Amino acid sequence: MPDAAPLILPLNTASQLPLHRQIYEGLRAGILTGRFAANMRLPSSRVLASELGVARNTVVLAFEQLSAEGYLSTRRGGGTRVRAGIPDSLINVHADRAGARDRARRQTRQLAPRTRAPAPRSPARIPARWTRALADLATWGLGRDADAVPFALGMPAVDAFPAALWARLTARRWRSGGVFLGHAAAAGDGVLREAIAAYVTSARGARCTGEQVLIVSGAQQALDLVARVLIESGDPVWMEDPGYVGARAALAASGARLVPVPVDAEGMNVAHGEGSAPAARLAYVTPSHQFPLGTIMSAARRLALLTWAHRVGGWVLEDDYDSEFRYAGRPIPCLQGLDAQRGVASRVLYVGTFSKTLSPALRLGYLIVPDELVDVFRVARAVSGGHSPTVDQGVLADFIGEGHYVRHVRRVRALCAERQQALLAAAERELGGVLELAPDAAGLHMVGWLPPRANDQRAADAALREGVDVTPLSRYCAVRPARGALLLGYAAFGEQAIRSGVRKLARALRASR
Repeated sequence: MPDAAPLILPLNTASQLPLHRQIYEGLRAGILTGRFAANMRLPSSRVLASELGVARNTVVLAFEQLSAEGYLSTRRGGGTRVRAGIPDSLINVHADRAGARDRARRQTRQLAPRTRAPAPRSPARIPARWTRALADLATWGLGRDADAVPFALGMPAVDAFPAALWARLTARRWRSGGVFLGHAAAAGDGVLREAIAAYVTSARGARCTGEQVLIVSGAQQALDLVARVLIESGDPVWMEDPGYVGARAALAASGARLVPVPVDAEGMNVAHGEGSAPAARLAYVTPSHQFPLGTIMSAARRLALLTWAHRVGGWVLEDDYDSEFRYAGRPIPCLQGLDAQRGVASRVLYVGTFSKTLSPALRLGYLIVPDELVDVFRVARAVSGGHSPTVDQGVLADFIGEGHYVRHVRRVRALCAERQQALLAAAERELGGVLELAPDAAGLHMVGWLPPRANDQRAADAALREGVDVTPLSRYCAVRPARGALLLGYAAFGEQAIRSGVRKLARALRASR
């Protein structure tokens, strides 16, 4: 069989767009414009990787995505080819949309979201607040398929999911007639809401009833609901800096005027927030384990934040995204419970999720709201999509109510602690002088500090070329950090994958110095 012709795919190593995505978009654009004809044979992933000077896994990721979307086909002995039969009309529509997306991307990349004026509206007349949200998400990839490559962030220990037990509980539900197939209450399954209220009261020190619990499709929907219900365009909102991009995007999309508030060893600097926007409508915080730095908000700062909220009538949005994963010391009680103890109407909305302890594929999380907000949030939940899947809600209620959840969390916590230790040990052997990993008593990722003056985005790009997915700290910052760092997720990866990933990362960082 004759060799496939080389492909010309310009890559920009300085771009924030990952290399595998650049390859994907280059090939896809060539197919849609007809440059790569139907049935054209492409070089193998190994050959193309050599031609482009990237890791083979980078090309494989692009090929897999194009195959899944129907642009490529692979046959044994026939190599990888452009799929035949893509209609001309579809090609034209996709080409037009691709051009619109490219124009929108160019606009958003000209933004520094919180330091420049809003971008002009795109030809589709997308509101500027959504353009700003797009600018945030374009730097992070929220909404894309997660690549199970060390050391991708946001991936829990999905290999520990109790599949056999979950299957038995699901089958029991169907056999017993305990499956409701009609429209359900927007607030969620009542038994599940009561089970969650009991769990967070015991495990997190919260104070709530099942009536205050709202079942949502993951933490991101909870953040979006809070933003849309409580924020009006132009409202100032305190945002941790560095902070979670998903929250930043949800708040920006609501029209909030985001006010970056620096995080130090005691958590969010409340005094700085009061100096910058004393009458802010809301403050977004991750007090029990700050994302991404991992600091714990001090008692003094917690009380100062709650005092501010009650004084000005502001709200506190507490994201307790990975509270179950604490490996040393006593659990940190949540802000919601602390506020409820003060004997006044609470100003805290509490977000929790099962994505980190069970699986993000379940799309189940919860939002706990003050009593005065229960009715309006139920309406907002109904408007936003009705309700979460009723079968999974019922199974989860059984899983929690019968004690399986607490036992599962205990097992996964031990597993993740072992994986963190494996990462620390491998880093000590391989990463000396190029990356300083900071051990963390909690969480699913660690922060690795680069040498002074090193650029964390360039370091992340170099790692990706070696097939390693690390995230630069600067992506989460409104104000560029004084020192570059990389975030390494470890929960989803076994010890062998961790050791291999560290060796590749060390090679990439030393080569990029």
